[in-house]
Amino acid sequence: MRFVLDTSIFVNPDVRGKFGDNPTEAMRVFLRYAEKLFGRVEFYMPPGIYREVLHFMDEDELLPSIELYIIKKPPNVHDLKVPAFVVYELIEDIRRRIDKGLRVAEKAVRESVIETDNVDKIIQKLRRNYRKALREGIVDSKEDFELILLAKELDATIVSADVGILTWAQKMGIKWIDAATFKAVLEGLVEKLGEKNL
Repeated sequence: MRFVLDTSIFVNPDVRGKFGDNPTEAMRVFLRYAEKLFGRVEFYMPPGIYREVLHFMDEDELLPSIELYIIKKPPNVHDLKVPAFVVYELIEDIRRRIDKGLRVAEKAVRESVIETDNVDKIIQKLRRNYRKALREGIVDSKEDFELILLAKELDATIVSADVGILTWAQKMGIKWIDAATFKAVLEGLVEKLGEKNL
């Protein structure tokens, strides 16, 4: 059994709380599960995701366990094939998002004409809504795409709280687990494989 892990497991406050109060503690608790499952379950991260995760943690507190239990592997981008429909869907999705972003900007301009004394608030609202229109639910980074490609290559299960990653995993027929349920999955695996609960 193989899992490809996303940063969101350890840094998204809504998800991380199941493992610990901060990213370092969340990783420490995860590594206890990984130790119990060692040799039977493999945990992977593409190098970009691994660097992202370490940016939020105290690496010295986690060594050498993090190196032992999380396998860093880039996807084989030279031999892995992506179906053409994925590119078509991505182009269509980007076009819809650009149109939606344009409508958000138009609305902000209209509000600024009416409320000239609240320009800073309108700009903040524009930025928030524009970011939501263009980035929410889409694979918006090289690291996210590497995560998906690696899971496809390994026939592994993606673990993420990122809606864009999970949406594209579904489109590409990749197994996935919402990060919010991941701790329960790990507990079930430890129990199923005959280990004591932590």
